[in-house]
Amino acid sequence: MTNFAPRVTRRSFLETASATALSATLAPSLFAAPSRSSSAETVVQEFYETLSPEQRKEICFDFNNELRKRISANWHVTKPVIGDDFYTDSQQAMIHKIVKGMTSPDGYERLVEQTEFDDGGIDFYSVAVFGNPNEEKFQFELTGRHLTLRADGNSVDKAAFGGPIVYGHGEEGKPEENIYFYQTQQTNRVFEALDSDQRKSALLKSAPKEAAVLTQRKDPHYPGIQVGTMSDDQKQLVKETLGVLLAPYREEDKAEVMQILEGMGGVEELRMAFYQQGDLASDKVWDIWRIEGPQFVWHFRGAPHVHAYINIGGAF
Repeated sequence: MTNFAPRVTRRSFLETASATALSATLAPSLFAAPSRSSSAETVVQEFYETLSPEQRKEICFDFNNELRKRISANWHVTKPVIGDDFYTDSQQAMIHKIVKGMTSPDGYERLVEQTEFDDGGIDFYSVAVFGNPNEEKFQFELTGRHLTLRADGNSVDKAAFGGPIVYGHGEEGKPEENIYFYQTQQTNRVFEALDSDQRKSALLKSAPKEAAVLTQRKDPHYPGIQVGTMSDDQKQLVKETLGVLLAPYREEDKAEVMQILEGMGGVEELRMAFYQQGDLASDKVWDIWRIEGPQFVWHFRGAPHVHAYINIGGAF
């Protein structure tokens, strides 16, 4: 298995977090987000135009179809898989290009590695198109084992990634063999930086259900320690951590996340929780953790293998 983690350095953490925050700061009057002319969305439009009436019957739906709102770590939004002869070679190439456009170079490598391990590769995953990409609202969705990704040209207003997304990895050996373990290592750096009283607030016994990522609208209660109560160096470490978590995704999605954060009051409004449940090696490197605040949920379940659910700005 490829070892990705060494390429993620402290310097890259800082650069990623600073760049995304800067993008939001420089254009406060414009909501940072992918657009219809973004690289992935442009190819979605081209892909849609190549679909035959028979293909559209199978994989195209009304924008408000309930399938678009489903959240799961293991499902297929449509029956045909990408590698089927249902699609032409050209259409298959377009789908791969769309997926590449939705991710950073490192994120795409991880995605390829994960899909190969979990289900034989991206060609064994499925896609759907909701709405007409040549009209006002549309969304391309990729689903399969441990993966849901979306590209919508900001059709869903102020919802990062176009709505809830999912990633994971089925490796159940040593935690460090999972390609997303580096994220647990990074979040645990925040826990290690806390003093004893802060740890009492941050460390909880049992985690909520992993798919419980609807953002809370009324009388919200968020578990864990509030970032706003932390020292400046601890807050900076949280910002670095967000940069690491966002690194697999394209710059436009990262910029949108940062602007959503600014709109809800900044990183200070987030809470971080770590859970004793699922401590894989009984080493107090907490494998299940959650970052949550107004319009922000990032739930990471690392035991027995990774299921991660993200919902930032989206309702569903």
